[in-house]
Amino acid sequence: MTEQNSNLEEYLASHYIHRSNWLRAAVLGANDGILSTASIAIGVAAASATRDPVVLATLAGLVAGALSMAAGEYVSVSSQTDIEQADIERERQELLDMPEIELLRLADIYEERGLKKETALIVAKELTDHDALGAHVRDELGITDASQANPTQAALASGFAFTVGGILPFLVTIFLPLHTMEYTLYGSALIFLILLGGISARTGGSSMTKAIFRITFWGTIAMGLTALVGYWFGVNLG
Repeated sequence: MTEQNSNLEEYLASHYIHRSNWLRAAVLGANDGILSTASIAIGVAAASATRDPVVLATLAGLVAGALSMAAGEYVSVSSQTDIEQADIERERQELLDMPEIELLRLADIYEERGLKKETALIVAKELTDHDALGAHVRDELGITDASQANPTQAALASGFAFTVGGILPFLVTIFLPLHTMEYTLYGSALIFLILLGGISARTGGSSMTKAIFRITFWGTIAMGLTALVGYWFGVNLG
């Protein structure tokens, strides 16, 4: 029995869906950190003749972005969790008020998935006897352990990832030459985005080529448009 449990754990570990929530928040945070910070730096560098405004704007964008990302992720995931909990409580009450109807509803779900009517009813009865609420939450509401997100975990992952991503272009604004700053920021940001796309694809078990193309394509558009804004306005911030 112990060996069977060990084999089951190894099988589940070979899948990546259980990583989806924190991986989504981390990739979004890091991607936004690189793009937002680099774009701000490029836009200001295109309109400035001195380094100080570029560094200051980039630092402000980094701090504000990290806090905003963490707060937004926490509020968003908390709202999702509140809705899920409300649905679970509603389902719990329905099981108390009309258990027969809920049983038939569960059987209908299994029948729609391909089971014969008699088999669907047997499965619904057995799962109801074992854990009625769990069966309805999973199969009627579509809420599973893998799909449920942790607000604090998502906020910390997103905020930390944004900070890590944003520090990279921030260091570029401090140490690299000002007269080629826009091009250096663009090139380095692309490298960071390619690395991020590769790491996220590797961690999630998806196609590295698709991830890298997607993240660099939209990153190029974002940084290019921001640079155009800086050139068009041509405000001397020095």
